[in-house]
Amino acid sequence: MKTQARFLMLAALVLGLAMSASAQAYNLKSPIAGKPVFLTSAGQSADIEMVKVLLDRSKIPYKTDGQAKGGALKAALSKSLLIAIGGSSKGLGAAGISTEAELARVKEVIAEARKLGLKIIGVHVGGEARRGELSDAFIMAVVPLCDYVIVVAEGNKDGLFTKLCAQAKIPLDSVDKISKVVEPLTKSFQ
Repeated sequence: MKTQARFLMLAALVLGLAMSASAQAYNLKSPIAGKPVFLTSAGQSADIEMVKVLLDRSKIPYKTDGQAKGGALKAALSKSLLIAIGGSSKGLGAAGISTEAELARVKEVIAEARKLGLKIIGVHVGGEARRGELSDAFIMAVVPLCDYVIVVAEGNKDGLFTKLCAQAKIPLDSVDKISKVVEPLTKSFQ
């Protein structure tokens, strides 16, 4: 009888440890954003397409315009703003926009979101491959203006997201791969 009781206690302990190891704790403790979300890009990278897939998997309703300008959020009746952060010289060239003009456009959209009282979530899914001088310009401009940031860990190897979020007191959640963005993203919406 004692052996069976010990076994059951040990099994419960192992199961509890396994469950806690698989469940990641997130820094954002409760939902902050409303639906539908408006998705735009900061840097014209292809990451916006990956974020669309994540929103579809999360079943979060959204409207998107990678080149949205001021007025787009109000017209779309959006309740929050999601920004895919990652610069691409190829994407900027295809859009016919300079880095400076893209930064101004994104800041205009963020200003509209603030005016409308919308929460702003920044997402960087490009990992280390989407880092560098161009992306960093967008990261440094956008992250401090967000209410919450999610990053794929490889994209934060140098701690830039950690530093920017700590300075601005913004919750930051890091995941080990793109597909894992779904969980914290879903939990951020009411």
